[in-house]
Amino acid sequence: MPAYLVAKVAVHDPETYLKYAARTPALIARHGGRFLTRGTPVTTLEGMPFNDRMVIVEFPSAAHAEALFKDPEYDDAAMFRRGASVAQIVVQDGVAAGGGAPDPQV
Repeated sequence: MPAYLVAKVAVHDPETYLKYAARTPALIARHGGRFLTRGTPVTTLEGMPFNDRMVIVEFPSAAHAEALFKDPEYDDAAMFRRGASVAQIVVQDGVAAGGGAPDPQV
């Protein structure tokens, strides 16, 4: 089942952040991921305006996304992101074909 990594990033040093962004495409591809969005404008439909950077990456599974974060080469690249921004990065499993039933606990 696919999983989706969503990163919300507040960049305060764009020049340094670009050093991270230049390294990530090959690393993400190596772990089976593909960008669905990569910093394109976000439109807020409800709630507080969103003014940060958003990136969405599809992986074959959550384990693939987690493996990216354990990759020493990714950790080296992420040092630039950590120094240039504040991020919240989450991964969530997608739904099975056909949509699946909603969680009754929600």
